[in-house]
Amino acid sequence: MFVKKVMLAVCPVLAVLVISGCGSTHSELSSTGGDVPPDYDYVIGPGDSMEIFVWGNEELTVNNVQVRPDGKITTRLVENIQASGKTPSQLARDIEAAYSEYVKSAVVSVIVGGFQGVPSQQVRVIGEAANPLKVPYSKHMTLLDLMVEVGGLTEFADGNDAVLVRQFGGEQKTYNIRLADLLENGDISANVPLFPGDIVIIPEAWF
Repeated sequence: MFVKKVMLAVCPVLAVLVISGCGSTHSELSSTGGDVPPDYDYVIGPGDSMEIFVWGNEELTVNNVQVRPDGKITTRLVENIQASGKTPSQLARDIEAAYSEYVKSAVVSVIVGGFQGVPSQQVRVIGEAANPLKVPYSKHMTLLDLMVEVGGLTEFADGNDAVLVRQFGGEQKTYNIRLADLLENGDISANVPLFPGDIVIIPEAWF
């Protein structure tokens, strides 16, 4: 059953990878046009670390609190508070509510320091990148920023047949992107803005 679920999740991406390797016919993503970026507020995810500051109650302030894989945290007063899926402000209000049983008018700030984010706000690179990985999305992030993070292309990459897969308005769209032009020829017109959840797929060149 597990293998079946994995294949169902991976097959759409593999299909795009195969298509892109055979010569993509998707529309090109423009550096100035395309989808309008959505409003973006950072959402806490498993693996994030943070400081929980309680004003006027230094004994309750804690540093380097890490969000567990189940998305929860434990503070000095309250166990198993759901953190993943909330903005830092939302989590701070929830902690204030939880502390109200013990502290009068608690004022809490959540300061995120180590960022992982939720999967829907991560940007992923697979295929012929030097170091394929997922990175937390940053506001105004571009394709060039992402490729710097992954160390560029391998010598086997077909950079100008790469594609970008984007979920937007409940619809999946696939665009051509020109990574070889951007990284090897310095063509800045090939640099495009990224959105949370974007996936970049880089095929291997066919010799």
